[in-house]
Amino acid sequence: MEELVRAWRALITPHTASPAAEDVGRALLDSWSESHRRYHDLVHLRGVLEAVDELAGLALDPDAVRLAAWYHDAVYEGSPDDEENSARRAEAELASLGVDAELVAEVARLVRMTVKHDPAPGDRNAEVLSDADLAALAVGAEEYRRNTAAIRSEYAHVSDEAFRAGRVRAIESLLMGPRLYRTAMAQARWEDRARANLRAELAALDV
Repeated sequence: MEELVRAWRALITPHTASPAAEDVGRALLDSWSESHRRYHDLVHLRGVLEAVDELAGLALDPDAVRLAAWYHDAVYEGSPDDEENSARRAEAELASLGVDAELVAEVARLVRMTVKHDPAPGDRNAEVLSDADLAALAVGAEEYRRNTAAIRSEYAHVSDEAFRAGRVRAIESLLMGPRLYRTAMAQARWEDRARANLRAELAALDV
């Protein structure tokens, strides 16, 4: 976890002189480490941050995208308002550190974008965050199956029928678009494998 503390420190230091900055980062890591998380955990956070690093040259404001990655699942209860609550947490905590108001607003906007992963064409910050968050769809087939099982366990409070229906809707929504990924780099690296994984999961759900 200390490498993530160092990454947070390097990210936030140019934007605040507050002595509370490191405590905010450690509290975020505590949230990402909550015991009920099985997929949306520190491994996912690291994966999204690594994908942002790969795509950072395509963003208008890489720091805004990285901060949004830190906050995009900061609140995770398996509820429809998780993203909104995560965005509000970002607004409150970053403002308390004295981070520039425009940057705070952009971070919160990007977090809210992850509800639908549907950035407007040319919204380069949102395109990078969306692609980074969806990069995990393109892992190997066995790892993908482990991830979907982990996601199911996070929704243990939802019946099998309701979970299946929601998952089918989500996958079909992703597959109906011409591209899962918005940046050319992500399309070249991840599109084919991600679509294959999603189609395989959908076929299994339809059995």
